[in-house]
Amino acid sequence: MTNMPMVDAHVHFWDPTKNYYPWLNDRPLIPFRYGDYSAICRPYLPDDYKRDATPLHNVVKTVYIEAEWDPKDPVGEMEYIARLRRETGWPNVAVGQAWLDRADRAEVLERLAALDFVRGIRHKPRSNPKPNVTATGSMVDPHWVEGYALLARHGLRFDLQTPWWHLHEAAQLADLYPDIPMILLHSGLPADRSSEGIAGWKSAMAILAKRPNVSAKISGIGLPGQPWLVSNNRDIVLTIIDLYGVDRCMFGSNFPVDSVCGDLETIFSGYKAITADLGAEAQAKLFHDNAIRIYDVR
Repeated sequence: MTNMPMVDAHVHFWDPTKNYYPWLNDRPLIPFRYGDYSAICRPYLPDDYKRDATPLHNVVKTVYIEAEWDPKDPVGEMEYIARLRRETGWPNVAVGQAWLDRADRAEVLERLAALDFVRGIRHKPRSNPKPNVTATGSMVDPHWVEGYALLARHGLRFDLQTPWWHLHEAAQLADLYPDIPMILLHSGLPADRSSEGIAGWKSAMAILAKRPNVSAKISGIGLPGQPWLVSNNRDIVLTIIDLYGVDRCMFGSNFPVDSVCGDLETIFSGYKAITADLGAEAQAKLFHDNAIRIYDVR
């Protein structure tokens, strides 16, 4: 299945020499789950991605996810992406930045929704640094939830990035607003691969998987200081597919961020090897069809 058409459901394109991304431009660099990421604090544009992907992986369309652009100007990022689309044809669709607890949330959502290639937004909810902490996160804060509810007005999806110990809150949110599609990013962040950590992750993922308006994006599963290996990630990938089903999962590279852990050939070939026994029809859904449908990629 090397030549099967693919949609990369999670990419970033940026040029920090021309635009301001606090985490890429500011020094010192912030603490990051993969460790030192200085190697990616440089321009990464569609042509760079195509060089990384070809000839082994036939990526025909891409879904851009907001890249923590200057929070003072969230719409500016999508204006930049609009220019990239005109100049290169990529990305095909995008997920923008909006802060659901800010006073300007309604205006920002309206402006983002007016762009015909924007499919949703990402706002990383406030979260706790580890499991078993009693403090709640943003997803149960009434003001934040009011902002979330505005997504339905514009037909926007919500890309959720949060540690697995907050997924019970996400499940409550999905129940409250069943008409808002929720897409769980980066596999629920299973960074702790101890037996206790994996057990907690699997339990939390199973709770969220029961919500039919939730899809799962298999991405961002590298481990700090370790090369990307099939042996490290097989159980993660197959567990997600088993819980959410072949029709609610899709693959994303998280490039260039995950280039800190492995090259695109290693990561995509690893995903293909892990899912080979599922058959060609299932792989076509996981690598192409589901992203087209879930993000309405054109």
